[in-house]
Amino acid sequence: MESSSVLIGSKGLIRKHEFVRIIIQCLYSFGYQKSALCLEAESGISYKSNDFKLLESQIFSGNWYGCIDTISGIKDLTDEVRVSALFLVLKHCLLEYSNCGDDASALAMLRKEAPMFRFSRDKIHKLAYSIFTSKNMNMDYSNDSVIHELRKKLLRDLEKALPPPTCLPDRRLEQLVETTVVAQIDSCMYHNFSGAVSIYEDHCCGRDQIPTETIQILAEHKNEVWYVQFSNNGEYLASSSSDCSAIIWKVLEDGKLTLRHILRSHQSQVSFVAWSPDDTKLLTCGHAEVLKLWDVETGTCKHTFEDHGFTVSSCAWFPDSKRLVCGSADPEKGIHLWDCDGNEIKAWRGTRMPKILDLAVTPNGENLISIFSDKEIRILNLESNAERVIAEEHSISSLSISVDGKFFIVNLNNQEIHMWDVAGEWQQPLKYTGHQQNKYVIRSCFGGVNSAFIASGSENSEVYIWSRQSSKPIEVLSGHSTTVNCVSWNPKRPKMLASASDDQTIRIWGPASSKNVKPGQSS
Repeated sequence: MESSSVLIGSKGLIRKHEFVRIIIQCLYSFGYQKSALCLEAESGISYKSNDFKLLESQIFSGNWYGCIDTISGIKDLTDEVRVSALFLVLKHCLLEYSNCGDDASALAMLRKEAPMFRFSRDKIHKLAYSIFTSKNMNMDYSNDSVIHELRKKLLRDLEKALPPPTCLPDRRLEQLVETTVVAQIDSCMYHNFSGAVSIYEDHCCGRDQIPTETIQILAEHKNEVWYVQFSNNGEYLASSSSDCSAIIWKVLEDGKLTLRHILRSHQSQVSFVAWSPDDTKLLTCGHAEVLKLWDVETGTCKHTFEDHGFTVSSCAWFPDSKRLVCGSADPEKGIHLWDCDGNEIKAWRGTRMPKILDLAVTPNGENLISIFSDKEIRILNLESNAERVIAEEHSISSLSISVDGKFFIVNLNNQEIHMWDVAGEWQQPLKYTGHQQNKYVIRSCFGGVNSAFIASGSENSEVYIWSRQSSKPIEVLSGHSTTVNCVSWNPKRPKMLASASDDQTIRIWGPASSKNVKPGQSS
């Protein structure tokens, strides 16, 4: 038999007998019964502890008092765990007695054992309820196979309830390996795919997993491009420009974009676009002008929201694609909730409310996040009406929410991007630096699988990409000739990024074509 003192591993931190034991457990869980038995025989190490073997024998023979004595004698159990395990045994025993018509034995055991273990009144009630309901389940307790299966279930429940070394956590070896793999993925700056990874070697992605190279330049706009946003299904890109137009682009199967519709109806620059969650509608916001609703399929304007006495600065959709909120660029005019016909459903306004610079609704529709000209971020829970206020020290220009709705980022004019959690558990934000932003509205976004990356434009004509784990950029993309106003990461194509610039172009970025490009180098 292997000595319990033998250590393995380069650091000498792993007990060999524990390691062998979880290998045996793994073999059993995979159905390799012969291999598991062979390893047990060769190593002298059993998957099941002596205490659990005894319990197993007592349960299958119906020796309930013996089970209670065994559990009572197991060392190093907390009172809570011991009581929980005893409760499982007592509950099963009473059910068997009662359903076999032996109420006298059930009552005798309950009277004898329950007071000894000081079960709470609640647990006693649960026992009584279980016995009562089980009699109405029409289970044949006279059938030996039924009894055997129920006793096997009791063993499985005890295996989950009793801690090591008496019992092992379920699939322990898989859990250890998976924890290591997840840790390696979490520390991988370029990881950008879902699914299995090889465990033959330590995991490490190259920069070919993220967009670093211009694969297409869209030059249809005739003036500065202020905004870009991919649709939620990743099949379209919308852009808006100071040339008074917006454009809907189609993303083809091969990753190329082609012009689908030019939306010409605004009389001034188009500063903002917003896709409905179902991607059938698009909102366009004219600079100091009206808001328009477009049909994505036909490219026709379905509704023009008339002048409501304020200038729309930003807008966002609710998950039902039937309601939208608009923020006002005018002080005290607040935020307005409309339906698609422009009927006001609700408004949040106040005499001292500053102008709204940007806003967003979380994907579950529960929270409305707004940024204000007084350097405040306000998170309003739409169900409870509770509001949380975050005060930044510098002016905020834009806002973006992660796909899962748990985090949001804001761009500040002190050349920082701050990431906050929506739930309000963080006292301080995570900060990202390296880009340039002093004078203009620069917009950033989350991107990649699980929103693992952050991208932003910059006043120095570059596009910056950060891993969320790192405050410094992992890539700086060159190509534009002047300020990059906005970026958007395709939610369905994690290696596709779009950027909009004052140089009148939109650049589509993809992974580097050469496998030999070293990390940190930009194509």
